[in-house]
Amino acid sequence: MASTIQALPIEVVYLITAGEVIDSLASVVRELVENSLDAGATRIVVSLWPQQWRIRVADNGCGMNLDDLQQAATAHSTSKIRSSADLWKIHSLGFRGEALHSLTTLADLEILSRPVGGKLGWRMIYGDGGKVVQVEATAIAPGTVVTVSHLFGNCSSRRQGLPTTAQQMKAVQAAIQQIALCHPHITWQIWQNDRQWFTICPAATTRQLLPQILPQVRQGDLQEVKLEIPNPLNSEHRTQNSEFSTSNSSLPTPHSALLTPHSPLSTQHSALTLVVGLPDRCHRHRPDWVRVAINGRMVKTPELEQTILSAFHRTLPRDRYPICFLHLAISPDQINWNRNPAKTEIYLNEIIYWQEQITQAINQALSISSTNLKEAVHTTRVSKLLKAAEAKGGYNFNPQNPNENQKTPNSSLPTPNSLKAIAQVSNTYIVVEHSGGMWLVEQHIAHERVLYEQLCDDWQLVPIEPAIILYQLSPAQVSQLQRIGLEIEPFGEQLWAVRNIPAPLQQRDDCAEAILELSWGGDLQTAQVAVACRSAIRNGTPMNQQEMQTLLDNWQRTRNPRTCPHGRPIYLSLEESALARFFRRNWVIGKSHGI
Repeated sequence: MASTIQALPIEVVYLITAGEVIDSLASVVRELVENSLDAGATRIVVSLWPQQWRIRVADNGCGMNLDDLQQAATAHSTSKIRSSADLWKIHSLGFRGEALHSLTTLADLEILSRPVGGKLGWRMIYGDGGKVVQVEATAIAPGTVVTVSHLFGNCSSRRQGLPTTAQQMKAVQAAIQQIALCHPHITWQIWQNDRQWFTICPAATTRQLLPQILPQVRQGDLQEVKLEIPNPLNSEHRTQNSEFSTSNSSLPTPHSALLTPHSPLSTQHSALTLVVGLPDRCHRHRPDWVRVAINGRMVKTPELEQTILSAFHRTLPRDRYPICFLHLAISPDQINWNRNPAKTEIYLNEIIYWQEQITQAINQALSISSTNLKEAVHTTRVSKLLKAAEAKGGYNFNPQNPNENQKTPNSSLPTPNSLKAIAQVSNTYIVVEHSGGMWLVEQHIAHERVLYEQLCDDWQLVPIEPAIILYQLSPAQVSQLQRIGLEIEPFGEQLWAVRNIPAPLQQRDDCAEAILELSWGGDLQTAQVAVACRSAIRNGTPMNQQEMQTLLDNWQRTRNPRTCPHGRPIYLSLEESALARFFRRNWVIGKSHGI
């Protein structure tokens, strides 16, 4: 087998952001693990001895032959790119050819490797500058084992400036978990001081993997959306004027698999994988779980992170943040990885286009549609409700006619009456029947969500006659009402006349109190929330069957139907499977009578 690792031409070296930053145990683990992933590994074992400053990464990837091993640690040597044009066709996690070379200047480096199909493995020990100082044949399964020992041994000041061992181990764990989210099909075993530290089992989807990393989140608390999206229309013209121009025809052909960094990507389409925590079920005190990955690598993109936070605005309680993992797999000519030595920051072309696609995907994930109507796992609230029900009685549940309310497969919107109003409880909750069980919907906050989105889409101020007279407003209150568009003018000593109001308040008897409430501050969106809350059907209001059904039809078509604008959950789900367990419908009647 011929060598695939070659030194980069000097002109390419000058174009690459200088130097891999090997500054901690976590950075060493990240670089070695990324090499394993680029080699096609499906099983990776990471062993750490932090007190000895030693790391070993073993994988079952494609391995290296003797020629590659001799070249692997020399400066700017890589198998992943060949020319400057390849900088716009990067499909691998690594491409600079500097990590192993940097390690030889900071530590002792040993590599054992055997290529798939090869009859013999080799062990190499490298000296300073990446020169091979020892070679011997060795018995090893196909794959590669890289051992880094005495890290920073020749630079004790580097060790002294690093965080504590516990902090470094926490950083290693975080780095591996982030990489695992981007590559859910990988099996991970992590050892510390010859004892198993943690494992991550492979999963078919990121949604199935995430609870291993966030144990407090259940799979049923998450929604996953996978979309194929077209590339920006003008993207193919951008590279023609680029310093590193390359023909789009040289890019790989489409692949049916949804986006791993190793999957060939089409120049016409990219893919988006989105996993969100449903806002009525889980959220965070900090924005620490708004994560963005591009082509298999977690990156920092303030623009996309802010887009995610904005899409969840008015769906979560105050001072709470979403759980959201976004993985974009896009054509490499859309990305410039050459922004940061650690490749954690990038330049993304056509950023506004991608922001629009992300917002639409989040709206789809949060909607209640025929494809996600049936929840797979009932929540903790349901469990508590069922326990309370055991002591207080059961529900009168009408089985739905299987021929009714047929839903169109893969439809992105609910079909009419996919939720059926059955009854009203305490003039507050609507009992709702659907194909998978039953829900309790609180009428006030469901209507509040409907009105809020209508106001956001169409904020109308209507003239009123006679004007509403308000007393003793401060200058700040007057300024606030003018800021949200109301016409207000002096009407006498300490009197003010308001001559237009938000349309939903027009029919209310407490309109003056509502306007006074709006005068106390907040932006337009805060005013819209206040108007929606003030205008929504009050709890305690009787509703007939048609009124309940109309509310349900309007509510299930909102963009964010799971919570009200204050972040409160709107419905409680009781799935048919949970009801069946409670009523012991798996019992055989004859046996229960002792027959």
